[in-house]
Amino acid sequence: MTEETLYERLTPADLESRIREAPIAYLPLGTLEWHGRHLPLGSDFLQSQGFFIQLARRVGGVVLPPLFLGPDRMREVEGVEYYGMDLTKQARDPPRQLMGSAYWVSDKLFSEMVEAVLKQLHRAGFKIVVAHGHGPSTHHFVNNGESLGEKYDLAIMTVWRNKDEREPTTEFQNDHAAANETSIMMALHPSLVHMEHLPKDSKEWPIGIIGKDPREHASAAHGQRIIDIHLDRMESMLREQLIKLGRE
Repeated sequence: MTEETLYERLTPADLESRIREAPIAYLPLGTLEWHGRHLPLGSDFLQSQGFFIQLARRVGGVVLPPLFLGPDRMREVEGVEYYGMDLTKQARDPPRQLMGSAYWVSDKLFSEMVEAVLKQLHRAGFKIVVAHGHGPSTHHFVNNGESLGEKYDLAIMTVWRNKDEREPTTEFQNDHAAANETSIMMALHPSLVHMEHLPKDSKEWPIGIIGKDPREHASAAHGQRIIDIHLDRMESMLREQLIKLGRE
């Protein structure tokens, strides 16, 4: 039987046991957002959740339901509000509402949501929180996590490496629906990736994609390499934290 790691599927006794062994909460920061014509709208969450499930089976801990709401750029043009990838220009295209994007909240509201989650996780007995997913949400977590961690006695982490350690081709979720995210999705959820929906003409750039061309550079093998690199490094980092807590 596959080990259960999803919070919502655990009984109180199961949750208590997992927290006692490894008080780690994994928080997928997802959106319902355009990720090209070839990827599902929940790609941010699907990548981070899939990764966290594997990490939880290695190290222990519990994977939380995702936060589907998140911050992003917002601009009003002629009375119409546009968010995130709506504002990404291709050639001379004006802003346009991309199908399926339904996630935006203000930085203030997102801050309140994150603090509420961390407060409740502290109350439940967790000591470590790892959050990752949608870029602006993850950046927000990085920028505000340390102070909130101190407030609620939580070690706060993401899957990104320090800036001086980053390797763009093997970072975790460091583009938008391009070669990096497409590769990770190919490795974790191959049935949800539809490369046939992208333009066949290489000179035609796909709408709402930022990064290396997935038609040329994406593969399941590359996605698995990214996943393996970060499983190894996150396992090492988390075990160090557990030793400090006397749980190893």
